[in-house]
Amino acid sequence: MSIQLQKGGRVNLSKENPSFGKLGVGLGWDTNHYASGGQFDLDASIFMLTENGKVVSEDFFIFYNNLRSPDSSVEHRGDNRTGAGEGDDELILVDLGKTNAHIKEILFVVTIHEAEMRKQNFGQVRNAYIRIFDWENRIEILKYKLDEDFSYETGLEFGRLYQREGDWRFMAVGQGFNNGLQGFVDRYV
Repeated sequence: MSIQLQKGGRVNLSKENPSFGKLGVGLGWDTNHYASGGQFDLDASIFMLTENGKVVSEDFFIFYNNLRSPDSSVEHRGDNRTGAGEGDDELILVDLGKTNAHIKEILFVVTIHEAEMRKQNFGQVRNAYIRIFDWENRIEILKYKLDEDFSYETGLEFGRLYQREGDWRFMAVGQGFNNGLQGFVDRYV
C-alpha cells in the first residue's frame, strides 16, 4: 500500500522497501482549461547535491537538455511538452546504488517554461503530484499531492531524496518560488 504524504512529510525508503534497486519518480499535473489560453510546458529538473548544497558539476544538473547524470544514477526520460494524457507526465529513473559518493541529496523541481512571457503560474495548474515507485515491479511506495494554491509561483520544489545515517529518505517539500528554472540554477549550480 502506498504512503500518502503531506507537505513536510518524510519516509525512510531504506526501511519501507529495503530490497528496492531502482526507483521510478513520476511527476504529474493538469492545467486549467481557462488558464492563459496558451500552451503550458512544465519541466521536471533534478539537482544532485553534495553536503554543501551545490551540484558537484553542471553535469549533475539533470533536465531536458542533459538527460543523464555522469554516474548514470539519474536518467530523465524526456520532456513532455503538453502534460496531456493520464498518469505521469514526466518520469525519472533513479538508481541509488550507482550514485556518486559525494551526492547526499537529490532535489526534484518543476518549472513552467517561458512562464513570464506566457503569463503563466502554478495557480493555473491542478492535480500536481510526485510519486516514487519500485522500478522493477512498478509498485508505488509513496505519493505526495500538492494541495496548496501557488498563484504567483513559476517554480516548485516538489521533494528531496536525501541520505541520513546510511539510509535514503524522501521529504515532501511543496515550496513555491517565483523565479523559474534560473532561480534554482543560481541557487544550486
